[in-house]
Parts: sequence; C-alpha cells; structure tokens
Amino acid sequence: MAISQPPFKIILGSSSVARRQILLEMGYEFEIRTAGINEKAIRKEKPEELVTVLAKAKADAILSRLEITDYRDAEPTLLITSDIVYFYQIPDEVIQNLIKEGIVFNVAGGLLLEHPLILPLVEAVIGASDSVMGLPKALTEKLIQEALTEEEF
Repeated sequence: MAISQPPFKIILGSSSVARRQILLEMGYEFEIRTAGINEKAIRKEKPEELVTVLAKAKADAILSRLEITDYRDAEPTLLITSDIVYFYQIPDEVIQNLIKEGIVFNVAGGLLLEHPLILPLVEAVIGASDSVMGLPKALTEKLIQEALTEEEF
C-alpha cells in the first residue's frame, strides 16, 4: 500500500478494470486516459516486439492529448501502460463457450486466468497473478519508488 501520494501525477493508460483495481488497492490516486488506437493495425512477428510497440503507441497517443506545450514547465507525470501477451492452445469448444458467455469482450487479452474454462488449461503462471491481470503490484511499486527517488535529486 502506498504510504503517501507521490509528488507527481499518475496516469493509468488503460481502461482495464483489473489494472484500475490493482492501483486502487496499492493506495494511489490516478486518472485514467485511454489511447484510443487500433491495436489490431499494429503487428509484429515476435510477441515481445509487439508488446513494446503497442506500449509505445499507446503512450504516444495519450501524451499527444495531454496538451503540454513545454515539457520543462509541465507537472511531473508517470504514465503507466501495460501489455502482456500469452498464447495457449485452447480447444475450439472452449473458445465458443467463452464467446457465447460474452466475458471475452470485456477483458484485456480476452481471457480471465481464473475463469473455470481457462484455469484447467493453464500449464504455468510466470510471475504473480496480478502480472497476468495486467499490472504487477511489486514491480509497479518498485518503479514508482524509483521515480520518487529520482525526483528528489
């Protein structure tokens, strides 16, 4: 849990309910700004390249709408965008059931790790469950604290 509000504005660059909840649980005040980009138009062969390019495109889109004319005079701001890509071999009947339920249309990546149709298909989780949800608490807290330390100099 955050001890005090940092001396900079935090923007969550995502409409993810899970990411919003994670930041709230950590005790931070923040605003939400979405990128509004067509992610399907951005393609890369390697998933790790796609994640990086998507995060940069989202950040650029959000920053362009902040209406900052001179960054030297702007309020210090931390923009958090996050993308994680996982590929699973999911049977067609599971996919059809998930589509019929409609839940896949409301979550990042279209899958809920804890969903009863998905959970049995997970071989391993690398990292914490909040990482899979889209925002790892420990890493986020570490990066915010590093930003705070840099701000003191």
